[in-house]
Amino acid sequence: MYLIIGGLVVLASVLGGFVMVGGKLLALWHLNEVIVICGSALGAYVIATPPKVMKRAMGAIKGLLKGPKYARADYVDLLKLVYELLVKMRREGVIAIEQHVDNPQDSAVFQRYPKVLADHHMLDFITDCLRLMVSGSMSPHELESLLEYELETHHHEALEPGHSVQRVADALPGFGIVAAVLGIITTMSIVGSAAPSEIGEKVASALVGTFLGILIAYGFVGPISTAMENRAHEDGKAFEVVKMALVASVRGYAPAVAIEFARKLLFSHVRPSFQDLEADLRAAKG
Repeated sequence: MYLIIGGLVVLASVLGGFVMVGGKLLALWHLNEVIVICGSALGAYVIATPPKVMKRAMGAIKGLLKGPKYARADYVDLLKLVYELLVKMRREGVIAIEQHVDNPQDSAVFQRYPKVLADHHMLDFITDCLRLMVSGSMSPHELESLLEYELETHHHEALEPGHSVQRVADALPGFGIVAAVLGIITTMSIVGSAAPSEIGEKVASALVGTFLGILIAYGFVGPISTAMENRAHEDGKAFEVVKMALVASVRGYAPAVAIEFARKLLFSHVRPSFQDLEADLRAAKG
């Protein structure tokens, strides 16, 4: 929603200011300039970007029209799931969760949290971490280092689509100049044989290319890239929360304390209060 609102504000501001000084909107529409700029940018993007990144970029742009993957209530459910698993490990031993880890789709614990169960990236991350804990062959320091490496890889992959779109934003002003140069070349070819009014129209058309390249780059593509990166950072917070809780448990902290460590990592707008989370954990434990 904010993506659409922001785009409309950009258009209204630029076009409104242009009209206020007597400009005509049709003077800004030149299909040949659009084809040169947008077509060149798209071609360069295809050349520079692997297909898997392009596919994720399209999904990330669509995701901007929706809310974040995890809202406040979803983080509470995630913490409750980890808490239930840690309590079961402490009460019944690490072997007690082996069946839940091997078959999470059939686990009564995981089934209580369908949002997590439907997120296969998060599900794999949790179960893989728990398998390492069940094996008991890693120290807390080793486990934390391994999870840090995994999260670093995950964050790198999550940021790739945004970085690829940013490179397009960086190139668009250059393609705008290309369109303008082509327009000037056309204009120079008719100097001496065309009326001054026609030459003026050709020059104006060429300048529209520079205008469009800069507007699309800094008004739309660049901000979309930044929004994609911000969303990737926000969605990646869920993995950091799980990592903190599990590492704290391996270090010997009680499940409730481990969950409190994880709660502290959440951004303020999605972080539940200590009292509210404690009440939810008591309900889950019951």
